[in-house]
Amino acid sequence: MFYFLCKSILHGRKLVTTPQSHKLLSSSQSLIPKYISCSSNHQSFTVSFLKNKCGLSSESALTASKYVHFETPEKPNAVIAFFNRHGFTKPQLARLVMRRPMVLTTDVEKTLLPKLEFFRSKGISNPDLAQILSSNPTILSSSLENQLLPSFDLLCNVLKSNKKIISALKRPPRLLNYNPNDVLLVNINILVDNGVNECHIASTVCSKPSTLTVSPIKFKSVVQEAKEMGFDPCKGMFMVAIYALGSMAKPTLKRKFEAFKKFTWSDEEISEAFRRYPSFIRLSVDNLMVTMDFLVNKMGCSPSFIAKRPRLLLMSMEKKIVPRFLFAWDLLSKGVIKNINLHALLETSEHLFIEKFVNCYKPEEASRMLKLYHEKLDLSKNLRMDGYKLQHL
Repeated sequence: MFYFLCKSILHGRKLVTTPQSHKLLSSSQSLIPKYISCSSNHQSFTVSFLKNKCGLSSESALTASKYVHFETPEKPNAVIAFFNRHGFTKPQLARLVMRRPMVLTTDVEKTLLPKLEFFRSKGISNPDLAQILSSNPTILSSSLENQLLPSFDLLCNVLKSNKKIISALKRPPRLLNYNPNDVLLVNINILVDNGVNECHIASTVCSKPSTLTVSPIKFKSVVQEAKEMGFDPCKGMFMVAIYALGSMAKPTLKRKFEAFKKFTWSDEEISEAFRRYPSFIRLSVDNLMVTMDFLVNKMGCSPSFIAKRPRLLLMSMEKKIVPRFLFAWDLLSKGVIKNINLHALLETSEHLFIEKFVNCYKPEEASRMLKLYHEKLDLSKNLRMDGYKLQHL
């Protein structure tokens, strides 16, 4: 901050500034343009480097330059060369720098190399390591001894497989960013104390790690709630329920359950649907209601039919439900089929659907059927799934 001292003499009501103060004022004013120019040049150099050497866009480079500053290219060049030697692609390097600009001022030998050597000693290949670090560059600023080592050891004890560990590390949230003793280990012990099998815990850590990153106080409450809702801790669905329950606040869950009563679901049907497939409740109320409305009011599904098949609510409206319905409705209106088997229509894979509804005809007719189905797929892609368009199909 610029400041100056003025010596002033008060004569009556007039303030007289001495020549000395005038000189100081002039001197400080002359410094301001130089300072601004110097600062501007440094930022300009940093932005240029981030664009040309790191592959950032102009906007991203300008944003990143607010968090990192260097006057010469020696250190950032050394960092870039280091990552290039370890198999980072240009997009991965750009993503790494964009998410953690300060990495460009990191000491290669003291900070970066020991961490990469640690992961490689654990059997993680350069391509996998590049993918993990570019997605989670915070690892590079974490303590090797106090954070990364104990966290990795915990994953080894739970997963017992490098392949599973790598799979877990590639998924958000980033497990190595959590203190294992404060969160992960506490939550794992809660599960063990409640009779959850180790294989189910390992599967969850690998596929849905966010389940275990909830605060232990909330996690314990969620585990108890899942048990009260009838989920058996010895079965895999118990962990699915915890994942669903832990991802939202209780008022949100209650609001979603209440929404289904608009479609005449009873409390028992709501509970049954949740016990059969808890993940459906993670969708937004709007998405749930749009899908439910279409299934009930357009396709003629009974609410109880859907309650027994809650997976239907997770199906893509654009890619599956709407195009298949439009296709079957065309066949029904033309007399090609006499009725619509909802199970066959909605609950089969794409391959089985084609076999049942297209390839069952002679080659020439099957070709026309396939063309018709593709037309319905294209049509559904252009529909806004906001309820209004669907009502006017």
